[in-house]
Amino acid sequence: MATLGMHRDFLLEFAALEKPVQKRVHEAFEKFASATHSGLHLEKLTHQRDPRLRTIRINNFWRGVVLKSERGDSFLLLKVLPHDKANAWASKHRASVNEATQGIEIRNDVALERATASLRAVAADEPSRLFTVASYPDKILRSLGVDTEILPIIRLIPDERHLEALHKVLPEQQYDVLLGLATGMEPEEIDRELVQAYAQTAAETPDTSDDDGLAGAMARSRGRVTLVSGPDELMEILRRPFDAWRIFLHPSQHRVAYRGSYAGPARVSGGPGTGKTVVALHRAYHLARRLPADAPNGSILLTTYTKDLAAELERCLELLVTDRTVRAKVRVVHVDALANQTLRTANGGKPLKLLVDQREITARWTRIIDRLGLDFTDVFLDQEWRQVVLAQAIRTPEAYLKAVRAGRGTRLAPLKRARLWRAVAEFEKQLTENGEFTFLQVCSEAARVLDERAGESGGEGTGAGGRPFRHVVVDEAQDLHPAQWRFLRALVPPGPDDLFLAGDTHQRIYGNKVSLRSIGVQVVGRSYRLRINYRTTREILAWAASLLTGEEPDDMDGGDETLSGYRSTLRGARPETLGCDGRTEEIGALVTRAGEWISAGVEPEDIGVAVRYAQFGRELAGALERDGIAAYVLGSGAPGPGPGVRVGTMHRMKGLEFRCVAVAGVSDGTVPMPAAITPAAVDAQRHQEDLESELSLLFVACTRAREALHVSWHGEPSRFLLPAVGPRRGHPVMNA
Repeated sequence: MATLGMHRDFLLEFAALEKPVQKRVHEAFEKFASATHSGLHLEKLTHQRDPRLRTIRINNFWRGVVLKSERGDSFLLLKVLPHDKANAWASKHRASVNEATQGIEIRNDVALERATASLRAVAADEPSRLFTVASYPDKILRSLGVDTEILPIIRLIPDERHLEALHKVLPEQQYDVLLGLATGMEPEEIDRELVQAYAQTAAETPDTSDDDGLAGAMARSRGRVTLVSGPDELMEILRRPFDAWRIFLHPSQHRVAYRGSYAGPARVSGGPGTGKTVVALHRAYHLARRLPADAPNGSILLTTYTKDLAAELERCLELLVTDRTVRAKVRVVHVDALANQTLRTANGGKPLKLLVDQREITARWTRIIDRLGLDFTDVFLDQEWRQVVLAQAIRTPEAYLKAVRAGRGTRLAPLKRARLWRAVAEFEKQLTENGEFTFLQVCSEAARVLDERAGESGGEGTGAGGRPFRHVVVDEAQDLHPAQWRFLRALVPPGPDDLFLAGDTHQRIYGNKVSLRSIGVQVVGRSYRLRINYRTTREILAWAASLLTGEEPDDMDGGDETLSGYRSTLRGARPETLGCDGRTEEIGALVTRAGEWISAGVEPEDIGVAVRYAQFGRELAGALERDGIAAYVLGSGAPGPGPGVRVGTMHRMKGLEFRCVAVAGVSDGTVPMPAAITPAAVDAQRHQEDLESELSLLFVACTRAREALHVSWHGEPSRFLLPAVGPRRGHPVMNA
């Protein structure tokens, strides 16, 4: 039986083709999937490095490049290029099998020979070496898949800059290994996260001894090659070529998402663009497929912390899961909405009266302070209530006197705690008398209801009287409050595969810190970190990461999080930074930049504009519209999303991505936003944590960009930009 594989590069190049050419490509390669390929004319070249590489005619201008097994019927679709470029590519490249992973590799022999000659010339004048024999013996590198042909080349590399120049020359798996070592990963980490992940794939690969090993090598190349079962699957893949994440999971992602079972809660972390959300989606899909046929619909919860992000998860799940029966097993809803529904149901269906206006909440604390004659500020009381009382579900003054207040900064003696509790009791009394709840109270009460219901039923199972879900998958876990976590813990009985968490504390934008173990979520031994960024270019990533200099956030489990080994596989232009004299000038410059991106072929919907506050976003959107560029303001309440450039606050940008991103108004006095910062005199530690949240917010906004990033300000730049642009105003565009 024929085996057809598709390389990731093939699909990405196909996505960039014009529609008529895409149609011809589909017609040509559909015959492979339909097992009618025996009559196709695959052309050999007269001078080539690998006789298995052939070309196939798409039309008079375009040709495909195919790797064909010498024995048997195995084919790998590699490239779609103009005629001459296809022939040139096929004549220079060769397929091989990685010694450690046994996966297929494509190498450019001609470029490797030229690179070796160039490196020898550099090495004559440059004594330093990135990969010395003393630090990385041949035996270690060979065990990681670096082969005998590549070893002499990499021994000549003087620094990471020269390694990066070999990105398109070295076999991809070997480059991943070398880049990981160069960015600080230990060989043991490389072996665990890359080599062993591929080895797991190899163990699952069926015997393919009837051909020359191409089918097996393709099957072991997860993340770069996908096997196509027939014409219907081929058509489905080519119909949505930009959704490559549905098909090409890196082995490190696949190992986490499709593991048979975890003994308890599991967690995946990683920097922006590493595919945490993709892993969460695939995990939900995997769990849904494993459910027994009689499992009720909605047995699995896929959730996050905002309505907009939940809608994006639902959209992606619809793309991933085409089987309607399997799709029905997964319910997608954000945490607060589900908690509201749970508590409303427990109260007989009566709608809840929510207190959501922060100005009104602060005003109530102020009135209580005046009435009781307390020497606390309204901000301090509100944060104490949310970060200590609600976070620890404290219900009595005795419990508050014993409460641990780590992270609150200001020490409170017992007498002061007793006086503060009077304010808390008065505030909660007013809420009760008015029949009001805050969002966090809703989560806390909903958790209590579920725990009591499970206790009354005498068991921890799912179904009537028990927990409502069999599995819970959480995305953007770092921004959830402890009250929300207690609610999530109460939704599912403890046991195998109960909770699966995806998040990154470098992207925490709400200052909610939590110890998972304190709420009964133990992830020790079941925690995994992704390190390869698939979305953002290395230039954008390095620039954005430079803003976080010195920041080491917690990992939600008592340790420190790190970006060590975090790297991108993509290259592109350096970010632009632009300082302007005034607001009008900055708005005009941004409109010009958006127009240039559109003129270069970028669709308006692939452009995002991030701002710190909504009014500036509305002004920018209006300026774009007046210049003839359609704009859609995220969160505007308009039916949509409508066409045009996406404009939104930095908070609204969370979880989204765009080809080009402009982050505007990053000015001193705006970022960080003064109103979001607790005064140091009120709480020094909270002041620092608020600054870290604002910095994370800027980091999140900048890392929404895939290809181009433009950061601007008027007046003086934000202090957060100083590591990247220096303490000066800049009027011309600077390459950071």
